[in-house]
Amino acid sequence: MKRILLILILLISLSAIAQQSITLEECYNSVTQNYPLAKRTSLIEAQNTLETDVISTAKLPQLSLDAQATYQSDVIEIPIATIEPLNKDQYRATFSVNQLIYNGGATAASLAIKSAELKSKQKQVEVSLYQLRQQINQLYFSILLAQESHLLLESKQTQLKAKLKEVSSGVKNGVLLPSSDKVLEAELLKIGQQFKEIESNKITLIETLSSLIKEPLDAATEFKNPLIEIHLQNELTRPELELFQYKKDEIENSENLISKQNIPKLLGFATGGYGNPGLNMLDNSFQPFYTAGVKLHWNVFDWNANRKQRESLAINKDIVDNETEIFKLNTTIELNKQEREIEKIEAIITSDEAIINLRKEVLQMADSQLKNGVITSSAYITELTNLYEDENTLIQHEIQLQLAKANYNVIKG
Repeated sequence: MKRILLILILLISLSAIAQQSITLEECYNSVTQNYPLAKRTSLIEAQNTLETDVISTAKLPQLSLDAQATYQSDVIEIPIATIEPLNKDQYRATFSVNQLIYNGGATAASLAIKSAELKSKQKQVEVSLYQLRQQINQLYFSILLAQESHLLLESKQTQLKAKLKEVSSGVKNGVLLPSSDKVLEAELLKIGQQFKEIESNKITLIETLSSLIKEPLDAATEFKNPLIEIHLQNELTRPELELFQYKKDEIENSENLISKQNIPKLLGFATGGYGNPGLNMLDNSFQPFYTAGVKLHWNVFDWNANRKQRESLAINKDIVDNETEIFKLNTTIELNKQEREIEKIEAIITSDEAIINLRKEVLQMADSQLKNGVITSSAYITELTNLYEDENTLIQHEIQLQLAKANYNVIKG
């Protein structure tokens, strides 16, 4: 039993210390779900549901209760002695029910507007969240660069430590100058400082990314290097284009509602009450009464207000079309710039590789010369540092190429 418990504890411990990993796509998904702005979608839906319910009440009977007490300075008098004159103080309480029978589909049109508004607002949230992707790209690939720089620096450190053993042996045997090993030791100390600087920058980047996507990340997290492919000059699929279309749908629904404003409206009504006098004005006492019927309302002439509202909406639609055209133009310009950037970096990488091959040959010669005491350790470190810097430049350009491709895909959608 103890052995089983020990194994379980060991497995749990191994699981706890297992290295966490994350991909660029997972960062995109996390920011879409966890960024505070994402909460607005549910708030918009709740608000739209309430507003829709309010509009839908137009289909339900409208109930009202009225009561009044008045005193009149004069009342109708009939000059017949047997007819009692009306009281100057009069009282009335009524309960009314109004039911919409027909309004030309205006209620349905209002509900359609709310549905279109919901889609526009939700898509606006999606657009805002999508625009965070370039910020994520910058952070993610900066972290990758820090990771790769750290690995390259480790390689340089390993190489220097091996060389230090050789030089120390040469100094001990009198083949090399006594200070040769000190130069290498000093360079190793510099590498230690560079490690600290890289780690500090990396931690800052990771903390910023973690705050943005609301995921627990730390220095032990493995950031996987994505293999990004691009398809040049494909059709744009940005969410902004859908947003523009939703705005046009919203305008078209508003036009539909306005077109129904001057349609005749038919209502049914019923009113019951109790008052003094009742409907019989000659009965000077409290009496119950009621009325029922139908009512037609038709706004025959509105001084062209309806037509002008529709003309204004048509202009709004033209404005949205103009915004769409400007967005497509600016996005195409950004894509072309990104294409040129990708081509430039690819050409530079080819040159970097050629430079590194030459640097490696020079370092091999310097290594041989150091062993034979022809050059000093300082000269060897100079050539090693030149190779390291060129290899680091290659890494930077490779990461920049991946970043440029990722940004291209984000710009294209």
